[in-house]
Amino acid sequence: MRITPTKTAASTRRLQGTVVSGWRILSMQDDLTTIRDDMTAFIEGHGMQRFHGYVSEEVQSVMWDMNGNPESWKDFVELAKSSGSSFLTMNHASLDRDDVDFLVDRLRNAPYANEEDVEEARWLRAYVGKTGFVQLGFPYQGTLFLCELSTEWYDRYQRLLDMAEDFGGITYEADQDDER
Repeated sequence: MRITPTKTAASTRRLQGTVVSGWRILSMQDDLTTIRDDMTAFIEGHGMQRFHGYVSEEVQSVMWDMNGNPESWKDFVELAKSSGSSFLTMNHASLDRDDVDFLVDRLRNAPYANEEDVEEARWLRAYVGKTGFVQLGFPYQGTLFLCELSTEWYDRYQRLLDMAEDFGGITYEADQDDER
C-alpha cells in the first residue's frame, strides 16, 4: 500500500503534538505490521466491522491520548464498542520504494533543498515494505474519535514530504546556462 492517503493532514497533527502522547514507548519499533494485525483481530473479536478509510484533518475529530500506554488502543476499541459503534475506520501506510524514489528526486531537484535532506530521504529505503502509520476511528454524535500510531521514520518521511511540497509543484533542474 502506498503512503499517499496521509499526506500533510496527519503529519500536521503529529507536528502539533496532539497525536499519541506516550508513543515514545513504541517508537523503538520500526514496523507496525504486527500491531496493525493485532488491531484487526481485536476489532473482529469484539464483533465489530472495519471500514477501510482515512479520516483527514478537515473532519471534526478528537484525538486519543495514549497516556504512555502502548496498549491503550485496545481501550479505544472497547470505548468504540461501548458507545454503540458497530464499526471502526482503519487506515495504515506502508512505505513503497516508488514513494522514496519520488521523494529523493523531488528533494534533489528542489531549489532550496540541501544534501542532508536528500541523504535522509535515501536513508528511508531501509523501511520499504514496513508499516509506519496506523489510524483507527469511530463516529459518535457527529464527531470522529481517532487513535493514531506512527513510527519515528514515518514522522521523518512526512516531514520531508511536507518540505518537498513546500518547495512547490514544479521541480527545479539547473540549466547549463544557469551554471555559467
